[in-house]
Amino acid sequence: MIYIKSASEIEKMRKSCHIVGGLLDALEGLIRPGISTLELDKFAEDYILSRGGKPSFKGYQVDGLPPFSGSICTSINEQIVHGIPNANSILKEGDIIGVDVGVNLNGYNADAARTYRVGKISSEAEKLLQVTKESLYRGIAAAIPGNRIGDISYAIGSFVKSKGYFVADNLTGHGIGRNLHEEPMIPNMGKPGRGPRLSSGMTLAIEPMVNIGTNRVFENGWEFKVWDNSLSAHFEHTILITDGEPEILTVAE
Repeated sequence: MIYIKSASEIEKMRKSCHIVGGLLDALEGLIRPGISTLELDKFAEDYILSRGGKPSFKGYQVDGLPPFSGSICTSINEQIVHGIPNANSILKEGDIIGVDVGVNLNGYNADAARTYRVGKISSEAEKLLQVTKESLYRGIAAAIPGNRIGDISYAIGSFVKSKGYFVADNLTGHGIGRNLHEEPMIPNMGKPGRGPRLSSGMTLAIEPMVNIGTNRVFENGWEFKVWDNSLSAHFEHTILITDGEPEILTVAE
């Protein structure tokens, strides 16, 4: 079932989304060569808790896997998503790192991701970041009432393909609200005019995950990696479908 949020529910989501947006901005000044992903996780957890929220990811459970141990996901280079923070993952010059953040405040979730440069990165990595971020905003632009989920998918996937890159297989965006993951699922490629129709009051987490070398994915427990070990980038926003243009919720207050 796809949930249409009331005005009061949307206001609650805005508050959780502001925490996510503020944290992603704050991480810009922290990410540098020599820092560990565990240090980033500790900073993120303190940031979230100090603002009254709870990390949505910490303790998250999926059948067959142990509860997720981090407050954020930290995915470096060929890691696509769900990288687990740890003391031995030390960022180095030229890396890229995708950070995915979820926050629950007053029973409502927010979810967003950003891929960061660690020092000076290669032109190849820079182009990947630009294309992935642009594909997110193209998907968001298609999220207007009367369109369908497939219009978002097509806007993302067709742009990524036109640049010679690949969207990661079987990894999708999703609805969000009281639950971190709700219907509908939002593939990052598809045909326009297909799938559920978009309506005002829907809240969606749109999140292209884009690989340089292949669409194929290798799954190792929680972590997803690119099959050929080429670079991957990830950008995500939680948005609100309105009567007009979509509203990006995961921004700093």
